[in-house]
Amino acid sequence: MAKDLSKIAKQKKIKYFLISFVDLFGVLRSKLVPTQAIKDMQKNGAGFAGFAAWLDMTPADPDMFAIPDPDSLIQLPWKKEVGWLASDLWMNGKPVEASPRVMLKKQIARLAKNNMVLKTGVECEYFLINPEGTAIADSRDIQPKPCYDQSALMRQYDLIKEICNAMINLGWNPYQNDHEDANGQFEMNWDYTDSLGTADRHVFFKFMVKAIAEKHGLRATFMPKPFENLTGNGCHAHVSLWNGNRNLFLDKGDKLGLTRLAYNFLGGILHSAEALSSFFNPSINSYRRIDAPVTASGATWSPSRVSYTGNNRTHMIRVPDSGRFELRLIDGSANPYLLQAGIIAAGIDGIEKKRHPGQPLFINMYTDSDNYPNIKKLPSDLEQALEYLSNSKVLETAFEKKVLRSYLKLKEQELKDFNSKETFSKKEPITNWEKINTLDC
Repeated sequence: MAKDLSKIAKQKKIKYFLISFVDLFGVLRSKLVPTQAIKDMQKNGAGFAGFAAWLDMTPADPDMFAIPDPDSLIQLPWKKEVGWLASDLWMNGKPVEASPRVMLKKQIARLAKNNMVLKTGVECEYFLINPEGTAIADSRDIQPKPCYDQSALMRQYDLIKEICNAMINLGWNPYQNDHEDANGQFEMNWDYTDSLGTADRHVFFKFMVKAIAEKHGLRATFMPKPFENLTGNGCHAHVSLWNGNRNLFLDKGDKLGLTRLAYNFLGGILHSAEALSSFFNPSINSYRRIDAPVTASGATWSPSRVSYTGNNRTHMIRVPDSGRFELRLIDGSANPYLLQAGIIAAGIDGIEKKRHPGQPLFINMYTDSDNYPNIKKLPSDLEQALEYLSNSKVLETAFEKKVLRSYLKLKEQELKDFNSKETFSKKEPITNWEKINTLDC
């Protein structure tokens, strides 16, 4: 039986609810609903005009309705009288198939048929910048190798503490916070859970970090590459497959600690890697991070080839420990739902087709990749990634052609808009278009 949100509101002294959904571009959309109206909203949803968001709709389409998921409820730690709810989109009594949360739930259902659950954790990197978005917030953060810089970390203690305390109170089990590889860049880690739970938390985390940064007079950005000379924002995902309490990826007898099922799942991701880039790296700015020029710290920490390895951060997939692997391609502009959906879709294909990933490579991919010319290169720009997606039979089968067409149509329109105003080159400065369209991703 579904939780009664009106009763919960009384218990928790919630006065308003944010009924939220994420569109195909990853933009968080909401309506602020007073508690006395939540009973009807829980049953029938909050109405939205789909054309007003990044969804493949026209002004002639009827209203769509965001029906909140009571299990996703989060009471805003910095504004307790407001409750946040993730929602599923419906139109004419049916789910909106080309909406990210619905797309993810469809892939989860495919796994569930075989009694499998994907569990993931994401590592969201972000910069703290000035409100204008022109420079990092801390003018003293100038170390040539700033990663793990204790002084720079502690200068942002009040802000980071507030975010971490919020995650503790929400039961997310955060376990570490650090200054990342770029000046002004940070990462905060919390526990893994099922893919839908992680996606909902990922959406809320970005909202929360931005809101708390603003409260402290700063601005937070997850933009993949906001500064040419600094390391970009990744969003690495750690992946494992479970049946109840049993980790289906764990084999302590294997040299990397993975089962045959895990290798097949991993093989599916490698097989579709170029097409998955359109989900993992969905912005024009994303491709300044991939195969980028060397940064001020000496490394980009992002992949350029389709490869996997052991505990080595120069590859697209790293196996840091038994029973899981890390996807290092994903960046900060990735749609939290589509990135999880893409992982599952490609992984299922790998299992069904028994795709073997080949042997791991234990080399420095940044310096030695030219010695291995047969290793596939990742797309160098969004146009290439979208072309791979449009030709992907694997993802077309998983998501249905009409759903992928909706995504491709909107991304191609975005690309056309950019090309009419700017020229993309990794050797040229970041364009104003990129900043306007990606700084608040």
